[in-house]
Amino acid sequence: MTKEIFLVVEAVSQEKGVSKEVIFGAIESALATATKKRYGEAAEFRVSINRDTGQHETFRVWMVADPEQQEEEWNPAAQVAPDDPRAAGLAIGDAIEEPAESVEFGRIAAQTAKQVIVQKVREAERAQVMEEYSPRVGQLVGGIVRRVSRDSIIIDLGNNAEGLISREQLIPRETFRVGDRVRALLMELRPDNRGPQLMLTRTSPQMLVELFKIEVPEISEDVIQIRGAARDPGSRAKIAVSTNDGRIDPVGACVGMRGSRVQAVSSELAGERIDIVPWNDNPAQLTINAMAPAEVVSIQIDEEAHSMNIAVAEDKLAQAIGKGGQNVRLASDLTGWTLNIMTEQEAIEQQEAEATRLIEEFMEALSVDEDVAAVLVEEGFLTLEEIAYVPIEEMTAIEGFDHEIVQELRNRANDALLIKAIASEEQLEPADDLLNMAGMERDRAYQLAKHEITTVEALAELDMAELMEILPDIDEDRAAELIMAARAPWFEEAADAAAGSPSADGAGAHGEGQ
Repeated sequence: MTKEIFLVVEAVSQEKGVSKEVIFGAIESALATATKKRYGEAAEFRVSINRDTGQHETFRVWMVADPEQQEEEWNPAAQVAPDDPRAAGLAIGDAIEEPAESVEFGRIAAQTAKQVIVQKVREAERAQVMEEYSPRVGQLVGGIVRRVSRDSIIIDLGNNAEGLISREQLIPRETFRVGDRVRALLMELRPDNRGPQLMLTRTSPQMLVELFKIEVPEISEDVIQIRGAARDPGSRAKIAVSTNDGRIDPVGACVGMRGSRVQAVSSELAGERIDIVPWNDNPAQLTINAMAPAEVVSIQIDEEAHSMNIAVAEDKLAQAIGKGGQNVRLASDLTGWTLNIMTEQEAIEQQEAEATRLIEEFMEALSVDEDVAAVLVEEGFLTLEEIAYVPIEEMTAIEGFDHEIVQELRNRANDALLIKAIASEEQLEPADDLLNMAGMERDRAYQLAKHEITTVEALAELDMAELMEILPDIDEDRAAELIMAARAPWFEEAADAAAGSPSADGAGAHGEGQ
């Protein structure tokens, strides 16, 4: 090993930021490869370079292996069986080494070493990038635009790391030129043969959060928390903030003096308009806050459907919905609830319709008159379960409801719930002709039976729209096939009737005569 090689090791190590040990290892691999070419490709060798003198030694290597457990083809040039005398005292997996003649570090070895060094350096660079950026997923990174294409831009992040922002992850109408500085959120690392790809985004709500952490020290200090964020990238966004310190206004702190803090974030996001609203653990109040600047008149919550009906003044309806539904969509994303916007009048009409439905349901299920059912609805009872299981004291507190009346209502509610439970367990069975109809799948037959379509005759009477409503997973062609198969007996009966009629016989004779 010459002095020049030591200089190469030093230069490559400093230039690429790779340890000298990796470079030495690459040269050892190159010399071992050159030695294999001399002795034969099947043999295995190990080369050891003295890190102080540069002198190298070569050893031929055999691995102790069990031929019966060997999945690959046995290689006697590099493997020995446990019963081989040379393997005495060794276990499977141990190595036998014998000194071999070393090859000179000549032109071929140098070329091979160069290729191996380049490969090792690339591997080391990839490992460094992975190690550096793996903990930074979900954080902001910055760099300079190196290349712009139709589908993406490549960002030079420094230290041999490149980030990629696909066109879908750029803010709409956002353009960059080579040399521009860009900040983006690191979404994920995708290792591939060319090195890890750092996938970046500028449209994620998390980027909004990270930018506020930079602009608002109270957030990074955990005095203020961002509890939720929603974005329509490049157009509008909403964030909900809270604080544990009663002396601090979290909204004001995020807005900053004369709007300086929120304006800095907005400028980074191509002028995106940002609404900052106070967080509230009460979903209804949070929704009222999130709907700003629209004023909410009333809210009706449906816990089961996880939705809210929101009433606003008629002249504020457009503002509440927002352009293209933007305001209500962002509020829905921020709160996690499905929000249905309506006018005050529509809300009143809906409430009246719901009250009428409940009154009719209670009258039928509890066998009571309209006045009693109306009182139950006015007192806030919305289901039979509530009537059956709420504490008796709550119902006896209603004017005119004594203990005896309440107990009777509870018993009737329990009976109605029991009948409903039994009915839900009973399921109509499809008839054999429907199950055995050509082209009919068993699960679809039972799905039809749930809608009281239990026979081929019943299926034949449906039109395509009705069938597709019952079986939403089929298309028009499939619906037509099933209906035509169900109507096949109709056509057979018509054909039989036509064949047996006198006029049909006469027509046939006349045709033959021609």
